[in-house]
Formats: sequence, structure tokens, C-alpha cells
Amino acid sequence: MSRTTLRIVLSGGGSGGHITPILAVAAELKRQQPTAELIYIGQQGDGLLDVPSNDPNIDQVFTVRAGKFRRYHGEGWKQVFDLPTVWKNVRDAAYVFIGTYQSWRLLGQLQPQVLFTRGGFVSVPVAMAARLRGVPYLTHDSDAIPSLANRMIARHAVLHTVALPEEVYSYPIDKTKTVGIPVDAHFVPVTESLQAGYRRELDLPLNAKVLLVTGGGNGAQQLNQLVIDNAAYLLKRYPKLHILHISGRALEATTNTTYKASLPIAELQRVRVLGFVTDLYRYSGAADVIIARGGATNFAEFAVQGRACVIVPPPQLRWSVKNTEELAKRRAIVMLTEDQAEQERRLATVVGELLDEPKRRDQLAARLAQFAKPQAARELATLIIDYAKDGSNS
Repeated sequence: MSRTTLRIVLSGGGSGGHITPILAVAAELKRQQPTAELIYIGQQGDGLLDVPSNDPNIDQVFTVRAGKFRRYHGEGWKQVFDLPTVWKNVRDAAYVFIGTYQSWRLLGQLQPQVLFTRGGFVSVPVAMAARLRGVPYLTHDSDAIPSLANRMIARHAVLHTVALPEEVYSYPIDKTKTVGIPVDAHFVPVTESLQAGYRRELDLPLNAKVLLVTGGGNGAQQLNQLVIDNAAYLLKRYPKLHILHISGRALEATTNTTYKASLPIAELQRVRVLGFVTDLYRYSGAADVIIARGGATNFAEFAVQGRACVIVPPPQLRWSVKNTEELAKRRAIVMLTEDQAEQERRLATVVGELLDEPKRRDQLAARLAQFAKPQAARELATLIIDYAKDGSNS
């Protein structure tokens, strides 16, 4: 079969950490191959599905069923005998089979030359269907520990693209390539003038101290509460402090209500709560300090910009803890465990020290910037196009 127009399927979702790298790659694919048709396959019920749907580089969006295998780190055999967990796993196994059939039919209609999957539960049925249809697929891992979804579909992938050196992973070395983590092209090194520009765009005072809080695309309830518990002290101590809090869509109303209950009106005016943003680069670029959860995509984005970060990783996500620990060892970020952050004013004290010490902020930012790989999206897009062209000539 020979076709002049390349048709490429991109799959992933469930979190901003999956979707934003896909869209960064999509933008680069269109830049390199403007006539390529880009199709996104996401999971039915994904609360962030409107993000790829509204992206100008995505030509079509479809959804299929997908299921997850529930594992609760640290509970061991307890979860085997937990009937609700067992039932959900059995139910979701059925969803995977349904999703595979839906994907098989969809790929038969679309006839793409290649599939790129970023991981997430939906990647399993889509990749399984691609295997049945003879469509080559590439995977991508941001973390040192590959996702369960990518491990399940690893065997038949033509290439595993990864964020860290190839030897870190258990994939065959000849099928593994380090590319970094693709980030939106708007993430660039932040200068003083660029930071001032972002503040004007966000209607923030140029002389303000700005704290950004983000728990990722879905937010993080525990992190939201930790910041709220420390907000009154910080806002009182720093009269010019403004807090930009990206709470996650499902948590936006609760976060707003909790702030209103804990802050006087005057201080509340210096807090801005947003459920989700598609221009995160503006908010992180405007910030002096960022509090985040430790997602690999956020690390990649903030490294390119050169931002000072305080990271509170969720203990149940081993890969997030490992990512954070590695950067903390290199003094590229400040790490607090949840237990430490729950100590009275501990989080506020750490943030305050950074707000008071511009030199230390700059040192953290410079060390994190050493891990930046701004060309990741370009390299990934080139690889995907090469495999697509091979498929179109086969």
C-alpha cells in the first residue's frame, strides 16, 4: 500500500501528564509534516478529553473503553482478598476486551501507518488492536519505572522512547532510545523580562511575590489542603504575595470553598484558584516558587523554564517519589515528604525561605535547568514520521 498523506494515531490520557506531551509531539508532527492527519484515541469518560479535542493540531478524536488494574502500593496480599477491588479488576478486564474490539474496528477504518502511545490505561486496548492490525507502535516512558500499561504492551512495540538513559530500563537495549520528555514549545528559559510579560498577561503586579501550586491535570486533594493550611501564614507574612492555585477540575469548587472559609476577604483577593489551564507556561513562568506533586512532565517543563520548585510527592506513587529523590540528591529541587509537609508551618517555612533568598532560588533553578531536554518533541516527531513513512511504503 502506498499513500501520500500520513495518518498517525496518538493515544494516551487520563491525566495532564499524559496528554500534554502528546500535544507537544502533535505540534511538532504538524510542523515537520503539515499534511499529516493526526488522530487522537482517548478513554471514554476521560475528564480531560476536551483538551485534545480543542487542540488545533489534532484532526479527529475518538474514544474507546479501557480498564485499569488496581494495585495499592504497600498493601501486599490484603488487596487480593478485598472483594470490591477484585470486582473492579474483573469488570475492567472486560472493559479492556471491549476496548480492544472497538480499537480494532476503528483502526480498520482509519488505516494509520503508525501509533504513538504515551501510556495510560487506554494505551493497552489500542496497542493490542494495533498489533492485530499490523500497525507498528512506539511507546514513551517519562519515569524511571515504566508504567504498567507500557509494560503490558512492550513486547510488540517497534521502539521504546524513554526519558532517562537506556540502561535504566528493562526494555531490550536495541529497541530503546532516550529522547527526554516532550514539552510544549511555549516552555522556554524564563528571563526577567519574560517573567514580567507573563505577569502582565495574568494581571499580576510586577513587584509581587508569586507562588504557583499545581497537582497536575487532575489535581491532588492532599496537596491542595496542605497549601490551604499554610496560606494564611504566608499571605500575612508577605503582603505582596499572590497564590496561583491549579487545583484540578473536580477539586476546584471544594478548593475555593475551603480558601473562603479560612482566609479574610483582603487576603482572599490575592488567591486565584483554577481547575485546569492549557497555558501552564504562563503561570509557571510568572512564579517565583512552584509547589508541585513531582510528575515527570512537570519536571521537564519547569526544567526548561528554570524554576525553583518545592516538591511533595505522593507516597503511593513510587515512580514520583523516585523522580523527586533523584533531583533532591542533586539539589535541583526542595523535597518534602507528606509527613514533613503536614508539620505545622513546615511547608510555609520552606516556601518563605525561598521567597526571601533570590540567590538560592536561582541556584535551584539553574541546577534543575541542567536536566532540560527542549528538543524531545522534535526528536520524537522525527522518529514517528520515519516509522509512518516506512509503513506507508510497505
